[in-house]
Amino acid sequence: MTEGDQARRYLHAHYSGVLSTLSQRLAGYPFGSIVPFVLDHDATPVILVSRLAEHTKNLEADPRASLFVHDAGDDVQSGARLTLVGDARRIDADNAIRARYLRYHPDAEQLLALGDFGFFRIAPAFVRYIAGFGAIRSITPASYAPPSSALADVEEESIARLNASDRELLAGCCRYRTGAAPETVSLVGIDVDGFDVLADGRLQRIDFKAAVTEVDALRSAIAAVAEGPSA
Repeated sequence: MTEGDQARRYLHAHYSGVLSTLSQRLAGYPFGSIVPFVLDHDATPVILVSRLAEHTKNLEADPRASLFVHDAGDDVQSGARLTLVGDARRIDADNAIRARYLRYHPDAEQLLALGDFGFFRIAPAFVRYIAGFGAIRSITPASYAPPSSALADVEEESIARLNASDRELLAGCCRYRTGAAPETVSLVGIDVDGFDVLADGRLQRIDFKAAVTEVDALRSAIAAVAEGPSA
C-alpha cells in the first residue's frame, strides 16, 4: 500500500473537519470553521455550505483552502492527522453527488430545501499525512488519487442490493472491526478503498483488504472482511 493509499483511507474514515479559508473581512488572515464533508469517488472532499457563511464568501473571493482532520485523544500530537490543501470551487452537484452526500449527512436535506446552500469541491493540490509521531508524509495529488473504477456508476444500485440481501454480512464486518455486531446496520457508501455503514445510528468506516475496482468483486471483498484476518 502506497503512502497515497494510506492517506486516502485515513481521510475516508472522517466525516467532518476544520476548513481554513482566507478571510476577506480580516484582510487575508486564516479563517477556520467546522464543516461536514463527503469524499466523492475521486477521493475529493465535497462540502455543503450556505451562501451567507463567512467561509463561503471567502472561497468565492479566493478558492485557496485547506481541510484538516485528526484523531481524537488525550495527546493530539501523538495521534494521526491529515491536511489536504487545494482550491475549493462551487459545483453543480449531479444527482449521484447529492444522493451520496445525503446518505452520509441526511439532516442536510432540510438545508438543501432552503435553496441557500450549495456544494463546493476541494481539488487536492497537496496532502500532508502524519500517521503518528515522526511519521510525516508529503503526498502529491497523483499519489493520492485512487485507481479508476466503475463503482461510481453503480453505487446506489449496489447499496440497495446489498442492504436488501446482505445485512448479516455487513453486521459481520462490524463485528470483525469492533468486536460487537450492531443491532441495526445499513450500507451508505462504497468506494475502491472500502465502505461505510450506519451501525446503530453511527457511521462506521470499514476498509477493504485490497482496493476493489470491479463491481463483480464487491460482495466477495465485503465477505472477506467479515471473515476476519484469516481470509
